[in-house]
Amino acid sequence: MTKPVVGVIGNAHVVNDRHNVQVVGQRNMRAVAEVAGALPLMFAAIPDVTDIDALLGAVDGVLLTGGRANVHPTYFGVEPCAAHEPYDQERDAMALSLIEACVERSVPLFGICRGLQEMNVAFGGSLHPEIRELPGRMNHRMPRLENGEIHPDPNVVFADRHEVRLRTDGAFAKLLGCEAIRVNSLHGQGILEPGKRVVLEGIAEDGTIEAISIADAPGFALGVQWHAEYDPQTNPINRTLFEAFGAALREHRRAHGRPS
Repeated sequence: MTKPVVGVIGNAHVVNDRHNVQVVGQRNMRAVAEVAGALPLMFAAIPDVTDIDALLGAVDGVLLTGGRANVHPTYFGVEPCAAHEPYDQERDAMALSLIEACVERSVPLFGICRGLQEMNVAFGGSLHPEIRELPGRMNHRMPRLENGEIHPDPNVVFADRHEVRLRTDGAFAKLLGCEAIRVNSLHGQGILEPGKRVVLEGIAEDGTIEAISIADAPGFALGVQWHAEYDPQTNPINRTLFEAFGAALREHRRAHGRPS
């Protein structure tokens, strides 16, 4: 059987202070392969080497992964600030155009962390570079030791940290069969104002937007602020999301007459 193919977006990275590369975390690849049942294929988040038309002709869906860089604030009318670097403007340009194309062409789209933020910006929304600085918000960044270093235990870093209330009868509530879930939290930037087609599907205890869908999207178009790729092999919430993404991939493949 031929598996569906998922385009997994890369992130700009510099190795040894000199080599510019594109990288994707292995957990994203494994989540696609082991839970969605698809073949992950990384593509470069570089507009002048990645043709969107050709890409969408070769894949059955797109995964927008998390990334260290913030979405550049000029995309939502705010001046950049050195304190909120790094930025990855090539990924911004690639992702924002790609999101619109995926939704328009019914290509399954799953956004995680930065991916959710990109989906919001693509439809005219804005972001805040440090959600924890807003009144009443919790610190959504990864846990650190007293000396400021990131906690060395990934089970602590990626542990479920807060509740998310799901929109009644929304896409996530129907998919997950519940009204509330618990999720991990590893982000600084988050949605400030939702885009015009962005449907709020899940809200954290402190009001942070954690899950979205795209209104009137003809295909799968969901985004989550938490890192669902970390443990879908064992976490029932994240497994259900990746399985649903996989089902959408296979349906898209069948609809386009590709062998399966």
